[in-house]
Parts: sequence; C-alpha cells; structure tokens
Amino acid sequence: MSSLALYRRYRPETFAEVIGQEHVTGPLQQALRNNRVNHAYLFSGPRGCGKTTSARILARCLNCEKGPTPAPCGECQSCQDLARNGPGSIDVIEIDAASHGGVDDARELREKAFFGPASSRYKIYIIDEAHMVTSAGFNALLKVVEEPPEHLKFIFATTEPEKVIGTIRSRTHHYPFRLVPPGTLREYLGEVCGREAIPVEDGVLPLVVRAGAGSVRDSMSVMDQLLAGAADDGVTYAMATSLLGYTDGSLLDSIVDAFAATDGAAAFEVVNRVIEGATTPGASSPICWSGCAIW
Repeated sequence: MSSLALYRRYRPETFAEVIGQEHVTGPLQQALRNNRVNHAYLFSGPRGCGKTTSARILARCLNCEKGPTPAPCGECQSCQDLARNGPGSIDVIEIDAASHGGVDDARELREKAFFGPASSRYKIYIIDEAHMVTSAGFNALLKVVEEPPEHLKFIFATTEPEKVIGTIRSRTHHYPFRLVPPGTLREYLGEVCGREAIPVEDGVLPLVVRAGAGSVRDSMSVMDQLLAGAADDGVTYAMATSLLGYTDGSLLDSIVDAFAATDGAAAFEVVNRVIEGATTPGASSPICWSGCAIW
C-alpha cells in the first residue's frame, strides 16, 4: 500500500479525470483542439476543487510532444516528467505566492521568463495563491504578462480573484471553478474505495461528502483518515459518525418519534445522548436540528 495521501495518489493527470468542472475542462480542451491557447489564464474558485491540478494538466497538454493536445499522450518525456508521481519539469515552474509574492520575487521571475525553455515547447509559470502577490509585485509582472515572448505562458490560481489587480485580470482568460456537487463527489469516492478494496458501509460516503463541503481534496483527506483507521470489517457507519463528530441518524429518528408521541422525557434523553456523544456542539447540532426541522 502506497504511503502517499489519497488525494495525491488519485490526482488527475488528464482533463477527463477532473470531476465536477466540465464547464472549465470542456472549453479548455476545445481551445487546445482549435490551437487557440491564450498566453495567460486565471483559475479561481474554492480550495481543493482542482485549480492547481488543472493548471498542471494544461501545462502537460501544452508541452506534450504530440501537442498542444487536449489529451496528453502520457508517453513522451515531458508527459512522464509532469505525471502524478513524476519528477517535474524544469520548464514548468510552480511558485507559491504566499511566500514568494513580493516585488523582488516578481522582478526575478520577469528576468528569468525571457530565457527560452530548456527542452519543452513552452516555459510555463503556475502561480498558486495568486491573490497573495503584492500590488507592486503584480505591477512588476504587468509588462511580461501583457506582451510575453512566444515561448511563455502564465497560469494564475487563486481562491480570491478579486484581489488580483484588474490590469492583470483583464489580460487573462478567467475560468471559475466551483464546489463539486454531492452526487458527483459521492460517486467518485465510491470508485476510490472500490480501488482501495476496503469495504465501506452504507451511509458513510454521505457523511464524508458533508465533511468535505464540496472540496475534492478535503473529502479525499477525510476518506483517507477513515480508510487508514478501518478494521477488518472496513469503514463502519458507527466509526464514521464517531470520528467525524456527527449525530447517528437513529438518534434523529428517536427524537422525532418522541416529539410525535409528545413524550418530553424521551426527547430530553435523546438530546442528552447527542450532547454526550458529540465531539463539539457545532459538529452534531446542525444535523440534529435539521432533522427536527424537517419533522
């Protein structure tokens, strides 16, 4: 069994593997087919929804020896370098703007950007957490983003696109990523559990999807934790509710029955059991009271 985290082990390598973002991956693939690739892109959206992964896939598509192509071959040296567990490419530079977003960092990038790629078709800069670049840093990059050499591409990824200054934003093709729908995420997690060959009881996946709140990475991290702690019988519903701090659905049924029977003592007993079993009040209360609201 690999020691890599689940979200890294199943990180998509092609646009076809990215889930819940068809409104982004479809147009990007068509642009690659039409050979109408822009020099700068802005990928925005909630954390863990595929922005940085899609930026890496786009870089893979652009530098594939059979490309630019909407589906990288996976066989050439560039594709292998940029594969899930590959060593990376010297011509695809990822920068974390949270720690390298100052004006000096931007000036250094600008100077290096004009040197051609070492072995690939394009030199590609993926700037993660782009909203952390300072205004002075963005201004230092403006000219090279506005009029880049033929070999240069920029991909900015951010959770806060409004903090990317307008002069940069207007020179990019902006693709907004979204939270992944629960049904799509639940189906994907089921496939992952099947590949891991660990049984998962009914009712567990909806809890994981709820905990992940539409983020693929967060959901995969929760699932990874449950799989890591699974016994021989796999991931049980009781284990999931206990670890995630959620209220067991049977308790909701009990409190609804108590209300229906106007049995105040039974209702208070169930509430006490919910409070005693909760990790924190905020973890269990939302589910409990949503069930009562439906009743």
